[in-house]
Amino acid sequence: MKRILIVVVLAGLLYLLDFLSLHFAIPQRDAFGSITVHTYYVVKLKDGRSEYDYAGDHAVNCSHSLFPQFGVKPCWYAARHTEEQIKIDSGNPNNPHIF
Repeated sequence: MKRILIVVVLAGLLYLLDFLSLHFAIPQRDAFGSITVHTYYVVKLKDGRSEYDYAGDHAVNCSHSLFPQFGVKPCWYAARHTEEQIKIDSGNPNNPHIF
């Protein structure tokens, strides 16, 4: 139990130091950046196959920090996840048909 408490306190302290570092720009740096994300629509067709449609690129704001801060993802994480998939279900083939 004591070890778990120590780990939780150290994790909280690391998060607090990360927040203060970003808030006060220590070391001197830009607090936020931008990453380009490629967006795709994944449309599930009625026959069970999927169709991928390219939706374009858009910029996502990110923070130069270790943890998510101020409601945005850290840039190191956003740079590794540059593809976004939006899933759309066009219907279930097992649903009863009216006509």
